[in-house]
Amino acid sequence: MAKIVILGAGISGHVAASHLRRKLSKKHEVVVVSPNSNYQWIPSNIWVGVGRMKSKQLLFPLAPLYKKKNILFKQAKVVTFHPEGDENMEQPYVIAEYVSEDQKGKTEKITYDYLINATGPKLNFDATEGLKPGTNKTFSVCTYTHAEHAWSSLEKLIQEMKNGKKVKIAIGTGHGKSTCQGAAFEYILNVDQELRRHKVRDMAELTWISNEYSLGDFGMDGMLLSYGSNIMKSHEMIEMVFEDRDIKWILGAAVNKIEDGIAHYENLEGEKKSIEYDFAMLIPAFSGHGFKAYDKNNNDITEKLFKGFMIVDADYTPKPYEEWRVQDWPETYQNPSYENIFAPGIAFAPPHSISKPRKSKNGTEIFPAPPRTGMPSGITAKLVADNIIDSINQGVEKRTHKGSMGNMGAACIASAGFGLTKGSGVSITTFPVVPDYEKYPDTQGRKLGKTFGEIGLAGHWLKLTLHYAFMYKAKMKPFWYLLPE
Repeated sequence: MAKIVILGAGISGHVAASHLRRKLSKKHEVVVVSPNSNYQWIPSNIWVGVGRMKSKQLLFPLAPLYKKKNILFKQAKVVTFHPEGDENMEQPYVIAEYVSEDQKGKTEKITYDYLINATGPKLNFDATEGLKPGTNKTFSVCTYTHAEHAWSSLEKLIQEMKNGKKVKIAIGTGHGKSTCQGAAFEYILNVDQELRRHKVRDMAELTWISNEYSLGDFGMDGMLLSYGSNIMKSHEMIEMVFEDRDIKWILGAAVNKIEDGIAHYENLEGEKKSIEYDFAMLIPAFSGHGFKAYDKNNNDITEKLFKGFMIVDADYTPKPYEEWRVQDWPETYQNPSYENIFAPGIAFAPPHSISKPRKSKNGTEIFPAPPRTGMPSGITAKLVADNIIDSINQGVEKRTHKGSMGNMGAACIASAGFGLTKGSGVSITTFPVVPDYEKYPDTQGRKLGKTFGEIGLAGHWLKLTLHYAFMYKAKMKPFWYLLPE
């Protein structure tokens, strides 16, 4: 009998648990350890943040579903990793601390045969002074509770605008190395649409502030894409979208301090500037959770497992930007020191950024960290699960399922306003996620035809359809596995 322990119940963790339980016989144990009692479909948080969806529409409790599907669920957070066991226990384990009310504070050694670290990122608001959600007029849509709070404040501001108050709204990134620009991009377009719906758009100055060097970078170094019968650079497409909606933009900005209604930032020229606002939604930096790891003699071996995020089968050799290649990126998401430990999705340490690293004239790093959310998270979780399934069923280690972000495509459908007849979406597909400049030297490292953009109502309908499809899939309804990741 094999025991597979999964840390985290977000997109990666839940996908891995679902496939493991479906494909393995019941004599094998699947355990999910997560501090969150609910599953949430994170891509729809932006609609909660503009009052167009309720939280209950994008979440459900994990415990009843896992009990029904014969998955053991522990509402706890991992504290330390012990991949060699200890002097009293040969089997590897993690120490988890329970957070549920009935067991709060209790710790447990959870042993495993295979471990999947799907803990995702820590939302590192502390990396930017004053960025804590709900303070200094700044908010977040990174969780459904954050999004609810954002809408509560924005709704009050809309009422003030109806009463004649002119306001300034800033949306974008809140740190020089933030990622997840896509979520902020969706949110600013939805805020624009919501203001128009309430007939107060003329009362607001809407500004995009980002660490991107150019619009449409999205942490992927921009794209050359097919747009109808034309070929367009992603920054041209996003400029068109922003200009059409009268959204101003500030680029190459490292926000470093937030005061009440003021965001201070440094630009690539090294200039120290600030922007005033009445409402801001700024994505924080992401970081690893600061886990510690110990060997069987209780020596600290954290560096064998973590480089901020978890170390996997990537090439972490320091090298100049010009020497980075798609081959540096992992394929199996397996830790090289402990082959029964994996880290799909956001939990793995990327070998380097995708966007070109840039520093201000003062030496401050200002460029997006690599995105690994959404589709890549689901795909990498499934291939990890499949490799573990093959290893268990065949009795020998198998790593036949591979998927590098250097040969993996991704689709992003950014909502540009909610509404069955007046909604809109910006649909962008990219192949590969990490540009391959050797294979596609003339098209910015990506394949035209598989890298394209569209704008319109169809995108909104598809985004809305995907919301319900993936909620269906997450609840493991009949034939859920036929839906792709």
